[in-house]
Amino acid sequence: MKNIQKSLAVVARDEKAISPSSRSPYYPFAAASGAGALLKDADGNEYIDFSAGAASLNTGTCHPRIVAAIKEQAEKLLCYTIGYMYEESSVELAEKLISITPGDFPKKVAYGLSGSDAIDGAIKFARKYTGRSEIITFQTAYHGCTYGALSASAICLNMRRGIGPMLSGFHHFPYPHCSRCPWKEEPATCSLACLKEIKKAFSLYLPPEEVAAVIIEPVGGDIGIVVPPARYVRALAELCREHGILFVSDEVQQGMGRTGKWFAIEHFGIEPDIIAVSKSLASGMPLSALIMRSEIADSLKDPGHCFTLAANAVCCKAALATIEVIEDERLIERSTKLGRNICSRLNAMKRENPLLGETRSLGLTIGQEIIKADGGPDRDACAKICYRCWEKGLILTFLSDNVLRIQPPLVISDQEAEKGLKIIEESLEDYKNGAISDEALLFAKGWS
Repeated sequence: MKNIQKSLAVVARDEKAISPSSRSPYYPFAAASGAGALLKDADGNEYIDFSAGAASLNTGTCHPRIVAAIKEQAEKLLCYTIGYMYEESSVELAEKLISITPGDFPKKVAYGLSGSDAIDGAIKFARKYTGRSEIITFQTAYHGCTYGALSASAICLNMRRGIGPMLSGFHHFPYPHCSRCPWKEEPATCSLACLKEIKKAFSLYLPPEEVAAVIIEPVGGDIGIVVPPARYVRALAELCREHGILFVSDEVQQGMGRTGKWFAIEHFGIEPDIIAVSKSLASGMPLSALIMRSEIADSLKDPGHCFTLAANAVCCKAALATIEVIEDERLIERSTKLGRNICSRLNAMKRENPLLGETRSLGLTIGQEIIKADGGPDRDACAKICYRCWEKGLILTFLSDNVLRIQPPLVISDQEAEKGLKIIEESLEDYKNGAISDEALLFAKGWS
């Protein structure tokens, strides 16, 4: 048993000083340092990172080039608000984001500090540009915790209990999760019944001419890494075009190369009207951006989406260095190749371990179901396996009751990835052999 006394002391102090609203706990890991895909806790124990800080560290922890860019800028200018003045790095970053996002049309950028405020901004821009009030989102979607993003989300009761009312005008429809299809349809013969629910609403109670936007995660993240059928996403985009509804792609978790494209929506051949990015945009530094059609960006006047600290020079330089690293180190291509290799290893494990259910993936965003003998979700098994992985030196979380969330930094080496997979394999065996105590469940709670 490794020594974690300092980590436990941090946990104890945390419980006395920090609101429990800000964390879903998995195990008592207190991060202290790291490099690339390796982390150390407060006690000096080393771990392989299969989480990337909730997909916010695509370039890994403390990439030398990004650290150097931050240090260089910090010595010149930390922040002077672009809410009133001008600063070149914010312009340079906007120009770069415009160049890498899909769509050969004029675009502009609006900045913020988090994925949540990016979604709030998308709602504001969509309503202002269209003059419409209604917003379509999806059941099981997570878009953030500010009131607009929270109103768009529909995944966790603890996010809403006791703090209503939410913003009005939001309509949540079933997300296309084929292996859990409520209509029992098969992919080969699917009639897109879930899309028909939106069309039915348009004919019964939701006038399409009053809908400003559809906000969708091109890969359902916190539902358990669900990749929708391409024909659904394309049909949804066509429905939006038919009714003058803006198509908003929430790329906060999946963007910046994680799926094997700059943005996950590119896998479906769609050019969104608005793209929301954050998390890995600045390698974990607080920055968000909306990249949108120029006419949409110009519709909202100052100070409609203005934040004093947004797009500060340090964060913008971190983001520019992040994009350079992704390009120079060919991390998008690496995401595709390594993601394919990891999935191949997981599928090989299934031949020996019936606990492993469906594997879902795009690039290095991978969800691995843990199931019971009858094929149903096994939350306790998933929590215990996740906890045992930490005990053995792997940082890994789970989603949607029974899905291991495998989202390592894109810079992870083949050797590190294989070592992490070996830990998962050993932890599965430990669970199968009854070697993981129920005490793990006291801490490994995940999403409530």
